[in-house]
Amino acid sequence: MKTRSDLIAFFDAHAIAHETTDHPAVFRVGEGEGIKDGIPGAHTKNLFLKDAKGRLWLISAQDDTAIDLKRLHTVIGSARLSFGSAELMEQALGVTPGSVTAFGLVNDVERRLTFVLDRRLAQAERVNFHPLTNTATTGVSREGFAAFLAALGVTPIVVDFAAMAVVEAP
Repeated sequence: MKTRSDLIAFFDAHAIAHETTDHPAVFRVGEGEGIKDGIPGAHTKNLFLKDAKGRLWLISAQDDTAIDLKRLHTVIGSARLSFGSAELMEQALGVTPGSVTAFGLVNDVERRLTFVLDRRLAQAERVNFHPLTNTATTGVSREGFAAFLAALGVTPIVVDFAAMAVVEAP
């Protein structure tokens, strides 16, 4: 499994500009509000889910987004969704609870996960995620995030969570 330093090396190898801020561990959205104030860009919440058919899902949304998990499966075409176990999360993304991040897709070499991206994040000028650990935040531009996903061969399902609808990627 790749580590934070491997992720940074991946960014550098793919000419993806990035900026990382170290901070005390943040485990949930709502913690570290003072930390976020000093980091420009959209901040995120990330959910590692498993559906009733065993498919794995990673949802990345802007931190203030309401996500209706009871309805989301009908929008994204999954079976009913529930949270994946910590063990499965570590196997699939190489992270522990509190550190779930879209950057964990770098560890999904078998491409077991389907990635769902909030429309507002897809349109944000800059996005911030944990760099495989919850003791730092790494920001990249919209173009940098798109380059990261392209380098991995990941095409997200873009969802407008306010409308509960799949939309075209920007």
